[in-house]
Amino acid sequence: MSLLRCGWVKLSDPVYVAYHDEEWGRPLHDDRALFELFSLETQSAGLSWLTVLKKREGYREVFDGFDLAKVAAYTPKDIDRILSSGLVIKSRPKIEAIIANAKGFVDIVREYGSLDAYFWGKVGGQPIINDISDYKTAPCHSDISDMITKELKSRGFKFIGTTTIYAFMQACGMVNDHENSCRCKIS
Repeated sequence: MSLLRCGWVKLSDPVYVAYHDEEWGRPLHDDRALFELFSLETQSAGLSWLTVLKKREGYREVFDGFDLAKVAAYTPKDIDRILSSGLVIKSRPKIEAIIANAKGFVDIVREYGSLDAYFWGKVGGQPIINDISDYKTAPCHSDISDMITKELKSRGFKFIGTTTIYAFMQACGMVNDHENSCRCKIS
């Protein structure tokens, strides 16, 4: 297997290299992990993904390990606790979005049985493997991310757009946009 990685990976940062090599683009089916990843993607609006990634442990701590039921039940007191922790990006609207989105996901789980069924049902249960010769030419949205965004917005989800949803789809492996020469590309 080649030692090449996607061109976007900052090789000087071991957190980024590990994220690329061990997580990004690998099919993820665990509801807790999907909720965490979705929540973190919403936090990256206006920031680099690496900034959010380096605060992931803090998010896990203040959001009870991304336990969906617990987060959906958070109150304004929890928001104040999270903001004063110093462990996460200090943005009240972004913290409120995670909680509002958790409430929306509770409804989705009731309707679909799981977050896994909801999200992976959009791609027929299999990753979409794109032909990416250079990460700079990779798409930043798709018809599916447009559709999911529209659905989630109609349910009241916050801090999402088609680019954020597509980034989530890439991260959780619904879409495999590793460069063709990357060691992590599957076909």
